[in-house]
Amino acid sequence: MIASRETIEGAAVARHYDELDAFYREIWGEHVHHGLWIRGDETQPQAVRQLIDAVVAEGQITSETRVIDIGCGYGATARLLVTELGGQVTGITISAAQHAFARSHTSANENPQILLGDWLRNDLPDSAFDTGIAIESSEHMPDKPAFFRQAHRVLRPGGRLVICAWLAAEQPSPLQERWLIEPICREGRMPHLGSESDYRQLATAAGFEIVRVQDVTAQIARTWPMIVRIFLLNLLRKPAYVRFLLNPHASNRIFALTIVRLWIAFRSRAMRYGIFTLQKTV
Repeated sequence: MIASRETIEGAAVARHYDELDAFYREIWGEHVHHGLWIRGDETQPQAVRQLIDAVVAEGQITSETRVIDIGCGYGATARLLVTELGGQVTGITISAAQHAFARSHTSANENPQILLGDWLRNDLPDSAFDTGIAIESSEHMPDKPAFFRQAHRVLRPGGRLVICAWLAAEQPSPLQERWLIEPICREGRMPHLGSESDYRQLATAAGFEIVRVQDVTAQIARTWPMIVRIFLLNLLRKPAYVRFLLNPHASNRIFALTIVRLWIAFRSRAMRYGIFTLQKTV
């Protein structure tokens, strides 16, 4: 596990997403996660959808499935699961800005239900869900063992947990750790990045059986050149971007540099991307 040299708690994660709210939605869209390129010629929206489809398949999500979306962001995936599959979905985010946006786009019947809170201190009932999904949210958890324990607690016996995670390489070089992984943790408000073996150990310690682990680094790699290109175009066209980067009071303006670091980290294999399919055994 490679840790940020700064202590990062949940409040810092919330501030990161609240302060960068407009930029995330303009650059990433409502789905704040990677795309999955299978054929190689997909558009970015198609690739983003294919990552969600992979999560649905691994989580065995149907119209009868009760889903908890851990770190649901703007609620886009939760809404898709409701509108297209007819499932019962609860999402939770620590960001007030994301929560407000998600709530404003939620249907009158409160499905999906979007909660504002800290996953590590949630009061959801035991064994209340059939499937849990965590799409690029476990990275922000200061206490990763507690992340897995909470997921185990709220899932029914036999329930599935699907995690899409940014990972550190198993044995990054000292230069990769110093100039890429640690700064990415610190600037992206991730307390630490685990490797595939770290996640395997945490999952089994919490009582999960590992059904499957997929390394899809090559299939998500096209995300970052696209994100960098969109960011640079917006930097040229929108004065708000320049003002933000020059604002000394903007604590998260360094994330502009982190975008480039991430591109290099995935390209150089200092970081990996994994999809973990887990099952609650007890």
